[in-house]
Formats: sequence, C-alpha cells, structure tokens
Amino acid sequence: MNAQPIPERIRAVFAGAGVAGWLHAVDVHGTRQVDVAADEPVVLGSVFKVPLVVAYFRAVEEGRLDPGAPVTVPTDHHHGPTGIAAKLDLVATPLRELPYLALTISDNAAADALADRLGSAELDTTLAALGMHHTWISLRSRDLSARTSEDLGTSDPRLIADMLADPSVVRRLRVLDPATSNRSTARDCTRLLTAIWRDEAASAESCGEIRRLLALQVWPHRLASGFAEGEARIAAKTGTLPTVRNEIGVVEYPDGGSFAVAVFTRSASTAPALPRADTSIGLAARLAVDELRA
Repeated sequence: MNAQPIPERIRAVFAGAGVAGWLHAVDVHGTRQVDVAADEPVVLGSVFKVPLVVAYFRAVEEGRLDPGAPVTVPTDHHHGPTGIAAKLDLVATPLRELPYLALTISDNAAADALADRLGSAELDTTLAALGMHHTWISLRSRDLSARTSEDLGTSDPRLIADMLADPSVVRRLRVLDPATSNRSTARDCTRLLTAIWRDEAASAESCGEIRRLLALQVWPHRLASGFAEGEARIAAKTGTLPTVRNEIGVVEYPDGGSFAVAVFTRSASTAPALPRADTSIGLAARLAVDELRA
C-alpha cells in the first residue's frame, strides 16, 4: 500500500509528465475534497465556455434573452479550427444552438457570438451569484487570438506555429499569464460544477441540459484517460492554449457517486502534442476520485 499522501502522489504524476499542475476534486453530494494548489490563479483557456453557457441559461430563464432569436455568426479561421470558426460562409442560427457548439466542439465563433449577445455584465453577475469570486472572464476567443498576434507581431498562422516552438517567445504571451488573461482557480471551477450537478446554478431543466452538453464533448483524451471505458460516465470541458492543457468535469459512477474534478496544467515543453501531459490529467483525477471514494 502506498503511504504517500494523495496530494504528493498527484504532484509526482504532474512532475513525471513534465508539467506544473493544479487540482481540486470534491464529492458533489458530500464535503470530502482533494486539494493541490487549488486556490492559485490559473489560465482558463476554453474552460471559460462553461460559466458562459450557465450565464446564457440563467438569462433565458429570467427573460433577458430569447433562445429562438436569429444570430448571424461570422467565420474567422484565426480564431479556431472547429465549428463555425472553421467554415467558409456566415452561419445563421437560432441563439439556442450556440451553447451546444461552444461546449461539445469548443467552437470559438459560437462562444464569441453567445458572449456578445449576453454581455459582460450578465456573465459577471453569474460568476458572483455562483460564488466564483476568484474568476475573471472578460476576453472573448477573438481577443485571445488578437493578443497572441500582437505579442508575436504577426497573424500568419505558419509563422505563429514556428514562433510558438520557442520557449522564450511563449513565456511573454499575455494570454498565458493569469494576471492578464481569463482566469480562475481549480476550487472555483469545482464550485461551478457542483452547482450544475446539484441544480443550483440555474433551474433543474437548464442544469440538466448543461450536463447533457458536457457529456457530449468530443475529446475524451484527458480526464477520461484515467478511467476504464464503461467504468464511469464523464461530462467535461477542455481548455487549451500553448503549453496549457486543462479539463474540468464530473465523474459519475453507477452507484450514484459523483465527483467534480478540475485539473489545470502548464508544460515546460512547447510541443503542440504531449500525450504524457494529457494523460497526467486523467491519472491525477483518478487518484483524487479514488481517494474520495475510499
């Protein structure tokens, strides 16, 4: 039996993968938790889309947004490789379709259109209502792209890819600094997930829909990598920026146990693909969940 404390074992997983890591895990229906630097500020990446979607549902419930309102979403290949952002033509769609695109395939264009229609004040109100007092979200996906281009001095994707291989270049990117980027803490993020799973973030119907969308995410290579297929149901959202790989989600077991987990990592390597870093998220989550289930 390994007598080393769980937080130390989790830190060893991160160190073995060449990443710095932050984690918080909590029993959705209890009080037990696992904490690894859970109150330190971290960069969100696309994880910001989860509170954004919660804010949308709250605004719809309170009559401030019409889910059937038509929205024309512009395309911009610089802002993302999936969904509307990667299309050639403008897309006209009801507002209600944007949360699906934002959460399941992390469509940056859909998320930005949703944020534009919602407004920053609405999102701030939601963060405050959920007790996410260490979370700051004011940048759209297009803002993150624009800041990266400004810091690199180019918007040419080929040049950007080459420059992002240089650690000295990556270190000066403002989007990777929690002080100047969308930020939160691992604890704030499990607070958000717990509220969704307890039907406290919005109405029971809305929270159920958010859970459904999170379960449809198309990339299972991080959090889910720590759990055998069919062992548990995982509903989650990733977040990715250069050297940053994150995922927050809930692990649900057939016996009714549900565990909210938020894992944030930053790699020393600038390689765009780091399977060990991705896997460390699943391994760390597994250690935390096993501890909570013990």
